[in-house]
Amino acid sequence: MALTDSPDIGRLELPPNSVERSFNREPFGFDHNLSQLDMFELGSLASLAYKQYGPGHESDFFLASSAIAPDERFRAVKPVNLSLSDAFRGLNKHSIRILLKRPENHDPRFRKLRDGLIEQILDRSPELRKDQVLRLESAIFITSAATLTPFHFDPSAVFFCQIMGEKTYHLYSPTTLTEPELEQFYFRGMVDIAQVELTKRDPKQEHVFRLSAGTGLHQPQNAPHWVETQGDISVSYSFFFETLTARKTNRIRGFNHYLRMAGAQPQPPGRHPSIDALKAEAMNVWIPCRKTLSYVKSATIGK
Repeated sequence: MALTDSPDIGRLELPPNSVERSFNREPFGFDHNLSQLDMFELGSLASLAYKQYGPGHESDFFLASSAIAPDERFRAVKPVNLSLSDAFRGLNKHSIRILLKRPENHDPRFRKLRDGLIEQILDRSPELRKDQVLRLESAIFITSAATLTPFHFDPSAVFFCQIMGEKTYHLYSPTTLTEPELEQFYFRGMVDIAQVELTKRDPKQEHVFRLSAGTGLHQPQNAPHWVETQGDISVSYSFFFETLTARKTNRIRGFNHYLRMAGAQPQPPGRHPSIDALKAEAMNVWIPCRKTLSYVKSATIGK
């Protein structure tokens, strides 16, 4: 079926064997029809934000200005001291990045879209179909022209779709990160973004995607990247997920972090499967305990 045959249904046009061959290993590009869907019109997104992301939902959106340079610390980027509605109205006046998190929790159309898109990915890979998806979310990015998102990586497999405007995506393979860099993130059991240093990457391993409406890319888990918009407002959509296999690998790296702190030189995931299984199980127990201890400590100090 051609992408234009069903304008009310989100469809991905993936290169043959791309998911089977490259998923969570190397980036690849694809086409899609999401830019044809009415739900992604700027006015529709503004209405969604005003009605569904108001008081009580502050944790479901994020506002920031442009980074000064690709290697600026992610959390050091100047905040935007505006309301969400004023941020939308100021997209042409200021340098603003708006992130609407988990729109599937606020509008059933986005839940239907997310679920339909992940099925298209799973259908391409018997290996993924046999795995278990533990965490599945989506996000909408609305960004001013000439705005930069600094270098970082995400703890999820991402499929990123450009809806409106142009965006240049500077993306590296996950193999450009060292095991210690990954271990320092995963021992905490977090699902937030992770900061790493751009200067330590090999420029020869950079993939540059020049995205426009109707194009997209697969960003493997742990693939570091930075992004810049071009001469107009940009709208993008991504859905991202973590599988049981990926989480086990994350847990192994978390355990290896503690071994490295103790002076050992741990083997990376995959070298010794039986030992890996023990490491992952140990972290499955430790991470919830660590979070509980941290909460109790914070509550005690607060008193």
